[in-house]
Order: sequence, then structure tokens, then C-alpha cells
Amino acid sequence: MTEIYWDVDTQHDFIAADGLLAVPGAESVLPVLARLTQHAHAHGIRIVATADDHDLGHAEISRVPDWKTTYPPHCMRGTAGQLKVVETTLRAPLSVHAVPHDADALAAAVRAHEGDILILKPGTDVFRWNPNAATVLAALAPTRIVVYGVATDVCVVAAVDGLRRLAPDADLIVVRDAVAALDAGHGRALLSEWATRGIQVMTCEQLLA
Repeated sequence: MTEIYWDVDTQHDFIAADGLLAVPGAESVLPVLARLTQHAHAHGIRIVATADDHDLGHAEISRVPDWKTTYPPHCMRGTAGQLKVVETTLRAPLSVHAVPHDADALAAAVRAHEGDILILKPGTDVFRWNPNAATVLAALAPTRIVVYGVATDVCVVAAVDGLRRLAPDADLIVVRDAVAALDAGHGRALLSEWATRGIQVMTCEQLLA
């Protein structure tokens, strides 16, 4: 079995209470995020993390956001808010920027790399906004994918949908106490919906047991 952890946007601006686009309740999942990260590193499980990497010219960034396709400035490149929280610090990450890479060369680099992977993105859906994300996933060829991060109802749902589409035979697991939503009701509804679609939804304790 090839298992990877898929860490969605665990960045300061989303998780810290003083972040520019703080997700309600996200700070409360920090201990679980830390436990997942520590477990992965202790057991040789590769972490693939996505991270927003914005500048003011990106289509998602607006001073008058609609909160559906546009959002206020957040995770601006080079700022402290764009950094990952310490609880999800990556080990020797290979950064994959949202510019076209030679697919064969990137796949070879991913397979040769012994650390984690950081996929940077200028929009909510990593598979739409970073043309290399699918190459990374295919190169790793996971049979089990554990998903967590923020926000459940924006970037996590996009990740889950993309992973199910591109790795249909992999076991897909969402860690319910390691996610937080902008709209708590929508977040709970998604967890219920995923369970009906054959996506496993479990707590960190259940996962690690």
C-alpha cells in the first residue's frame, strides 16, 4: 500500500484567529494537525501539501469579494500569512509552482525526492490552478489518500473531488476533526455527503488506530 497525506492550505491566514481569511474554528484543529504531521513523518508517509500563493492580479482576489469565486486578499506571496502553520511544517519540501513543468522531468523529480511536496496555487482548486498537480499525484500513485485542512467547503471539497476523479481506485479518507469550514452547516453536509459516496470520514483517533 502506498499512502500519502494530502494537507489542504494549512496556512496562517486561514487558521490563525488574526489571519486575513480566518476560517471559524480552525485554530481548534491545530493539535490534530500536529498529530497527523508527526505521525506521517514518524512512519515515512509522504505529505503532499497545497498552499495558496497569491498576488493582487489573481482572479480570486478582490476588494469587493462575492465569497463564491472571489475573496479578500489573503495568503499574499512573501507575507507571513502565506506561510504554513508550525503544526504542519513540512520535511525538506519540494516546491511545485503553478507554471508549466515538463511532466516526465517533474514525475522523475517527485519519485526521487525523499521529503514532502508543496504544491502552490493561485486559486481554490489545485488541480485547476496548478497544471502540475495531476502529474505529482500520478507519479506518487497512492492507493490510500488521507485528506485534511481548510476550508472544508472551499478548497477541501475541491481537493476531494479532484482526488476522486484522478485516483478513482485509491481509498480516500477525510479526517473530520482536522477540517474546518467557512460555513459550518455546509461543512457538516459535505462530510455526510462524502460518506454516502464511499469516501471514508473518520476521526484522527480512528485513523491512527
